[in-house]
Amino acid sequence: MSKKFSRLFTPLKIRSQTLRNRIVFGAHTANMAVEGLPTDRHVAYYAERAIGGAAMIVVEPMPVHASAVLTQRNFRHSDDSVVPHFRKLVRAIKDNGAVAIQQLYHVGAHGDSDNSFHPHWSPSGLPSYHDSDGSHPMTEEEIWETIDGFVQAARRCREAGFDGVEVWAAYLGMVDQFWTPWSNRREDQWGGSLENRTRMSREILSRIRQVCGPDFIVGIAVSDEPDVKVALQREELAEIIQLHDELGLIDYVTCGSGGYLDFYKLMPTFIYPEKLGADLASTLKKVVKNALVIAESHIRTPENAETVLGEGASDLVSIVRGQIADPHLARKAGEDRPEDIRGCISCNQMCWGRRSRDYWISCLINPSAGREFEWNGDRFTRTSDPKRVLVIGGGPAGLEAARVAAERGHRVVLSEASNRLGGNFLLAGLQPRRAQILDLLAWYERQLEKLGVEVRLNTYVEAEEIDASQLDVVIVATGSYSSETGFQKALPTVETMPGIEKGGVFTVEAVMAKQVRPGRRVILLDEGGGWRGCGTAWKLAEDGHLVTIVTPDPFIGKELQRTAADVPMRQTLSRLGVQWIPETSVAEWHGNGATLVDHNTGERRFLEADTLVMATTNLPADWLMPGLSALGVALRQIGDCAAPRQAPYAFYEGRKAGLEI
Repeated sequence: MSKKFSRLFTPLKIRSQTLRNRIVFGAHTANMAVEGLPTDRHVAYYAERAIGGAAMIVVEPMPVHASAVLTQRNFRHSDDSVVPHFRKLVRAIKDNGAVAIQQLYHVGAHGDSDNSFHPHWSPSGLPSYHDSDGSHPMTEEEIWETIDGFVQAARRCREAGFDGVEVWAAYLGMVDQFWTPWSNRREDQWGGSLENRTRMSREILSRIRQVCGPDFIVGIAVSDEPDVKVALQREELAEIIQLHDELGLIDYVTCGSGGYLDFYKLMPTFIYPEKLGADLASTLKKVVKNALVIAESHIRTPENAETVLGEGASDLVSIVRGQIADPHLARKAGEDRPEDIRGCISCNQMCWGRRSRDYWISCLINPSAGREFEWNGDRFTRTSDPKRVLVIGGGPAGLEAARVAAERGHRVVLSEASNRLGGNFLLAGLQPRRAQILDLLAWYERQLEKLGVEVRLNTYVEAEEIDASQLDVVIVATGSYSSETGFQKALPTVETMPGIEKGGVFTVEAVMAKQVRPGRRVILLDEGGGWRGCGTAWKLAEDGHLVTIVTPDPFIGKELQRTAADVPMRQTLSRLGVQWIPETSVAEWHGNGATLVDHNTGERRFLEADTLVMATTNLPADWLMPGLSALGVALRQIGDCAAPRQAPYAFYEGRKAGLEI
């Protein structure tokens, strides 16, 4: 029994199953299916979280009908051929001590015609908030067809060996659309009164119980959109859940946040407060008498989870992204080793960010996510042939390479030119609300110390100083640097920005490192569309500068759109007085302002400013490579010094390099 997390590690019974703790790995679309079937990638992904100690795993949602298909890699719907394939996945979960549940879903109006090639179905024919299409008001026959789709999907789950199913009634999907008066404008037995609006869900749940038997777990998932007037409010949801609970239709209810009308809280980034799902869970906990309540959404850590349980807000907690980032979160917490948990940084870049582009999901800081079947999960096999390894550069690539090589038993020295580890990633952690990055870097420092890695700070390495006879492998992870020419890819014929020699032009790295002192009026030129530029603008605005972002893109934060962070980011910058000028570049810097060029009209105008800050594409810091190549030792070039990219690829190459030694 954990002493630090006593509530979290108290077992709990649900139907005939006993959960070994209160930690759930909740449903999310991993998007790993091939031809609609689970794969070895799926099996290993879920098995790793079961090995890591999660008590209950809710496998990604199964569409229950052709009209429900939402992603390219959805599971097959309405097809018994899935059953034998799911048996392997279920065994991997249950054999490692976790209870196996599958979520069943229908998105209603919010379909995806590109993937489903089916008309969107909904109670009253409202538009989709997922794509630009409309929906079709369901006929009586189509409603019953959908209900039977849920029931038959549950039957397949039972036959595959799942312990239960979770019916998705969250995010204003199909079931929620029938519950909500705004989206259900029907005047027949399926609309109007509470009894009529809940008829679909009651039929689904009662029929699943009849078909699947008394020991089969039946849960339901709901979500909270308090800032959207037309959505069901907490008290209305409580009335609905209380009705289902009194009828004995549900064994548990999962409480998330956001939805199709408040999309950005659906996968909340670091911009939002933590424990978002706890408020709704607390409301529902007060009205249910039989069902267990699961709090979900932005509960990243065991400390968060223990607090939610201690407040009596829920019976269980669902930690999703936290267990994507560290699949052994539950086991480490149960062993009272929370300091060894690699904490999620709430960036959404490779979980939701990849899923939103219809790829299988991964994790920025845990590149084994989705590759467990290739890399033996998040566990390491000790080598029988230890090598002497020098890692040059202490940014993300170097840190991960050093850690993994040491985990495998190699003798590792890590040399970093500056006085702190982290490289440019450290500077990202100094942007507003991004201190989770600093927590991650502190985790690396602890792990390297435990593993016996010799860390040499303030150590600039020259090729001629290296004694090749003392080394077997050199890994170069020296990162990247900003160009001093002011080159903009939107103005490819201009190699050097006119007027840059007049001074007052700085890189975002120099600004975040406090190596320069920007003037009061700042133009920030952003060609990246990510946090590198936008986060620096946020920091400057918080420090009292008057900031104008200039970008050749049609809107600022282009790359943040796929992480569900761009809208709340723009709202935040607006509150801070930041202005922006899209589809524009800097034609010339004058020392007291810039001439801007509009890419649509070609028109030029002058904007006064004291400082120009550049967030353009970096160059690789690869100048060590020629000299190191002559040493005759095994040599690897990883991260930004191979090619400047976003952080996930640095962590990935660090992991890969450490595994391949």
